[in-house]
Amino acid sequence: MLSNANSSKVEKWRMKYSALITMLVCLYSVLISWGDNWVLTSILGLGVIVCGTIGISDWKKFFKG
Repeated sequence: MLSNANSSKVEKWRMKYSALITMLVCLYSVLISWGDNWVLTSILGLGVIVCGTIGISDWKKFFKG
């Protein structure tokens, strides 16, 4: 089990980077599936845009306050 100090560090890390990691995974999937399945590529492309926007917003909140 994680202690409270380690749990708090993990929680801060998750809040700071989770959307950006999701964006990178979607971007990787877009690059891998490019040209094979356009429906999947477009859905994952939208995921990159949405998760990237959320990630940048989270970073601004995290570093601002």
